[in-house]
Amino acid sequence: MAAQKLTATKIEKYRPTKNDEILPDGNGLYIRFRRGHSGSVTRTWMYTYKVGTKSVYVSLGEHDSSLSDFDISIYKLAPAARLTLETSRRIAAELTDWRKSGTDPKEFFQAELDRLAYETEAVAAEDARAKLLAATEKLTVQDLFNSWLDDGVRRKDGNTELRRSFNADILPRIGATPIKALTEHDVRAVLRAMVARGVNRAAVMAKNNLTQMFAWAEKRQPWRKLLADGDPMTLIEIEKIVSPAYNLHNQRDRILPNDEIRELHSTLERMRKEYLAAPDKRKAPQPLEQQTELAIWIMLSTICRVGEMSMAKWEHVDLKAGEWFIPRQNVKDNVADLTVYLSEFTLEVFQRLHKKTGHTKWCFPSRDEKNHLDTKSISKQIGDRQAMFKKNKDGTPRPALKNRRSDSTLVLANGKNGAWTPHDLRRTGATIMQGLGISLEIIDRCQNHVLPGSKVRRHYLHHDYAIEKRDAWQRLGLHLKEVLAIREEIPNSHFPIAA
Repeated sequence: MAAQKLTATKIEKYRPTKNDEILPDGNGLYIRFRRGHSGSVTRTWMYTYKVGTKSVYVSLGEHDSSLSDFDISIYKLAPAARLTLETSRRIAAELTDWRKSGTDPKEFFQAELDRLAYETEAVAAEDARAKLLAATEKLTVQDLFNSWLDDGVRRKDGNTELRRSFNADILPRIGATPIKALTEHDVRAVLRAMVARGVNRAAVMAKNNLTQMFAWAEKRQPWRKLLADGDPMTLIEIEKIVSPAYNLHNQRDRILPNDEIRELHSTLERMRKEYLAAPDKRKAPQPLEQQTELAIWIMLSTICRVGEMSMAKWEHVDLKAGEWFIPRQNVKDNVADLTVYLSEFTLEVFQRLHKKTGHTKWCFPSRDEKNHLDTKSISKQIGDRQAMFKKNKDGTPRPALKNRRSDSTLVLANGKNGAWTPHDLRRTGATIMQGLGISLEIIDRCQNHVLPGSKVRRHYLHHDYAIEKRDAWQRLGLHLKEVLAIREEIPNSHFPIAA
């Protein structure tokens, strides 16, 4: 072993004249001095040896004379180690012995560094997994709903109605409940609260939405793991929750008989005449918007859905041919395109509508005329004028909503048959067709329903039934004219909507 040339005192007092200097100690041990910009000096212990003609340097750690010598293990060396002169010499001697036994110090240290890095990453990963697990355990119904909206459901209205329903009835009660702790009893309590305030249909829809959401969750992590005890919706029997009188199989069967159709016509005409005759129209009750009046007769005479009608464009209405094309993207569930053959009754309504909105792209434009009317707007206008049927969650009468009407001017038959909705007009028109002897298959086709039968049958049989459907709509229109006592032979006969 070479004579020792360094002492602790020499190391401390030595001031390098260059930015980078080394002093040998023997046995392959060196100390390296580096000057910093601020005049500070770092002292690093180095071990050097040759492999062939190439010199190899291994950094052992920083010099620190304030430490007392201790038996540091060579296996725990790291670039951040603090070493005294004596400790560095002992390590250098040990490394020399390694080399004599065939172990390359640099390869060994690199392997150790790789191992330490792997262990550090493994610990960090395990810590991250533990934190994720802890966070996952706390995931709530609200978290599931948010995730489902982002990745699991996309409805035509942009999930607007879904958000409204959950925010109104479901999330206030169980939104903060952890998925892992949720039980069938929690869900049942939500649905029973809805039924208690008389919204059986809404409760059924809420149950269906929850069923869809949890079915999606049960196939995906982390929700699947949280549902270890099973999907709570499989235990919900909605028929035992809704009111006994509620018919699940025909959830709504309201139709407008002929006398109510006549009453509706008379009411709308009277409201408009009274408003036009009022000396001060700012104080007079506003009649139903003329667009909405026209919409009522279109829905009744074509048996279309309110959404399909609200999104109609004039480019799809051929007043000369008497046809209205409804593209499948406007149809519920994108079933299929539909061509409606306009009866004389319906054609006159569209002609009057064209005088009012024909300058726009839309048959029923929004107020700024940049888009179509909101698909909920007509339903709200009709519902707001049947306020006697509107209830709060506790069953009390609902107060007037801001910027909304609240009266009972469109209640028919003194309310004995209940409220009516735009969809009831579709049902009414279809029922009238049935009463006129039109086959159920043609009525289904006029309503653009998914037809029964095998896929093979639907694939090969492509008769469009245009003649049969045209006849069905024409007969419906003639019936409505008769109900409203409109006679074509009377000169200048007027349609039940004021021009």
